[in-house]
Amino acid sequence: MIKKLVAFTLLLHFAAFSTGRAAIDTLRVLSYSILYLGDTPPCQGPHDVYEGYLEGVISYANPDIVGFVKREAEGAYGTAPTGFADSLLKYTLNAAYPGRYAYCPYTNVSEADNISTLYYNQQKLGSAGLLCGYSNITDFDTYKLYYLSSDLASTHDTIFLYVTLNHTSSGTSSGSVSTRAEQIAGEMAAIESHFTVLPNMINMGDFNTHTSTEACYQTLVAPSNSNYKYYDPPFYPDGTYSYPADWDADPTANAACLTVSTRETSDPNGCSSNTSGGFSWYDHIFLSASIINEKDHISYQPNTFKVIGNDGHRLGVAVNSAPTNTSAPSAVINDVFQLSEHYPIMLNLLVDTSAKASVPMVAGSSDRVKVVNPIGSSLDLVFPSTLAGADITVICTDLPGREQMHQILRAVGSQASLPCTLAPGTYILQFYNGGSKISDAVVVKK
Repeated sequence: MIKKLVAFTLLLHFAAFSTGRAAIDTLRVLSYSILYLGDTPPCQGPHDVYEGYLEGVISYANPDIVGFVKREAEGAYGTAPTGFADSLLKYTLNAAYPGRYAYCPYTNVSEADNISTLYYNQQKLGSAGLLCGYSNITDFDTYKLYYLSSDLASTHDTIFLYVTLNHTSSGTSSGSVSTRAEQIAGEMAAIESHFTVLPNMINMGDFNTHTSTEACYQTLVAPSNSNYKYYDPPFYPDGTYSYPADWDADPTANAACLTVSTRETSDPNGCSSNTSGGFSWYDHIFLSASIINEKDHISYQPNTFKVIGNDGHRLGVAVNSAPTNTSAPSAVINDVFQLSEHYPIMLNLLVDTSAKASVPMVAGSSDRVKVVNPIGSSLDLVFPSTLAGADITVICTDLPGREQMHQILRAVGSQASLPCTLAPGTYILQFYNGGSKISDAVVVKK
């Protein structure tokens, strides 16, 4: 189903421009829980029809980063056809914006019937692959993206952005609450093993939270170590709401941010588990302090968090019921109603493209491997003394994230040289010691 591009008028969309002080670009970030889209036989209806609904949402939102959660898993643990990620790429994202999107590698270590997938605008961003993952009922993966600066090939310098996708356990029982707490704690432990302080990082998805006082939510916004603190923009910095908040007990107070449910009694396909109109706020986009405080050239554009299709009058009411919903075009309202019981959410990030990124504070940063850059016929490495005798894994990927080299070498002495047969171009190098990443670099092959 092909739809006309609808301008997203409620959010300011900057093209890259010069202010005399800085060049600013916008990254539009979308998170969407898509109700097992891809299951076979399809619960909702024919895949091409529902991919058309999703295309309509993408056309309207015009995102640069898209996190789909709760989509049907492929292969042995789910029923989606193998390569369904490519189907979404072809028939939804790139159907809306031809040639724009690519996706990161996805996992299903937990053997769940649903998975998460991260798509990105390959005209603005590149992928350095999967940073880390945690498995507990579903997989919680953290991906590393980098901004395609116009001078990347000459400066070898860029701005990194990390994105974690979540789909936690649902339910209100004490067991469900405890499981969510365990899942987010495990996810954060994996992330913390890589950083001494959070870099530019997004943590988003379907958290299934019922109150801001839940342990899983508190792990993110009020951790024991403030170096790993995230912010929920409608609370801070926007100040639309204040803590504590109980969106189950008092949904009226958070009406414009309710993300469940888009449907009331008229469920279009019988696939929803939630069909009582807007009643709770499950979906969030958390941002690290680095972004909130503009520490490393990426910042949040204030007051851009939005629940697409929620006009603030959906309490107990479907997205397409009375009062008439004019917060988006009627075709988009219908797409949101048809596709999922969850509303999609989004916000804007601003990128200072004239600035040079700082090096992320990687755990064990004194162990960083240095690379002679640019590369010629050999890849020349310099090791710190702390890695003497260690086995170092070297992984090289191209800008789309495809692996080009994977070698293990022992750090004997302070230097090593590996034959290099890479084609001329720009690449990402990642170095691991004992399964933990110790450093990475953007390099150019002459």
